[in-house]
Amino acid sequence: MVRPYLPLKALRAFEASARHLSFTRAAAELCVTQAAVSHHVKLLEGQLKVALFTRLPRGLMLTQEGEMLLPVLKASFDQITHTLDQLGEQNYREVLNVGAVGTFAVGWLLPRLADFQERYPFIDLRLSTHNNRTDMAAEGFDFAIRFGTGAWHGIAAQPLLPASLSVMCTPDIATRLKTPADVVGETWLRSYRTDEWTQWLLAAGLSSSVSVPRSIVFDSSIAMIEAAQQGVGIALAPPSMFSRPLTSGALVQPFSTAVSLGGYWLTRLQSRPETQAMACFREWLTMATNA
Repeated sequence: MVRPYLPLKALRAFEASARHLSFTRAAAELCVTQAAVSHHVKLLEGQLKVALFTRLPRGLMLTQEGEMLLPVLKASFDQITHTLDQLGEQNYREVLNVGAVGTFAVGWLLPRLADFQERYPFIDLRLSTHNNRTDMAAEGFDFAIRFGTGAWHGIAAQPLLPASLSVMCTPDIATRLKTPADVVGETWLRSYRTDEWTQWLLAAGLSSSVSVPRSIVFDSSIAMIEAAQQGVGIALAPPSMFSRPLTSGALVQPFSTAVSLGGYWLTRLQSRPETQAMACFREWLTMATNA
C-alpha cells in the first residue's frame, strides 16, 4: 500500500501547539519561531480543510476536529520515540504520563511509588499534580487520578478509593468544639466545592441554613491542611489522605461525623488505547487500593 504524503513538520507543530495550547510555547519546545509553528498549522488546516484551533485573544482552544486528532498524534509520536529509544539503547523502556490530584498524590501515591518502580522497572513514570481540573488531551496524560463521582464526558473511569470528609483541626482548637454546632464559631477552611460544609452540617444533625462563618477557599487540600496545622481554622478533608498529621497529633478529628461526596477515580480518554505501561499501572493501582 502506498501511504499518502504525511506533512510531518506540520503534524509536529500541531501536536506541540495542542499540548501547550500556545504557538509560542510550542515554538520554544521545537526550537523554531512562533511564526513557523503558526504557518505549519495553517498549512495542515488547509490540507485537511478543517480548523483545528479556535484562535483566542490569549491562547488557543481545540476544535472538535483538533480534539480528535491530538490523541492519535500523541500516541503515534510517543510510540516512535519509544521505539527509537529502544533501538538506540537496546534497553526497552516505556514512558507513562500520569496526572494526579495533589491530595491523592501526596497522601497515598508517593509512599507507594517505590513498590511500583520495583515491580515495573521498564516504566518511566512521569507524575504531575493538578487541582482536580485537568485537560487530559492537552496535557498529554495517559491517566488522570481525580476526585469526583466518576461522571466525566468522554472519559473512562475506574473507582479507586472512597474519600469521606471529616472535620480536622489542631488540638487547641478542638478544645473549643464541644458539639458539632460549635464549628459555626470557627473559621472554615474549604475547597471550591461549596456544598461540602452544608452536607457535613446535615450529617451532623444540624440545619444547613446556619449562618456561614468566615471562610477561606483553597484549590488544594494539601494547602488547606497545612493551614489547619498552623491553627488558621478548621478543615473539612479526607482523613485517609492525611494519616501522618493525624498520627503525629498535629491534627485531630473532634467529631466522628463524616460525609461522602465522591471518591478517587483512575480516568483515561475513551479514545486512548491502553498501552502495556498503562495496563501495568492500572493493575498495580487496583491491587494496591484493594489491599
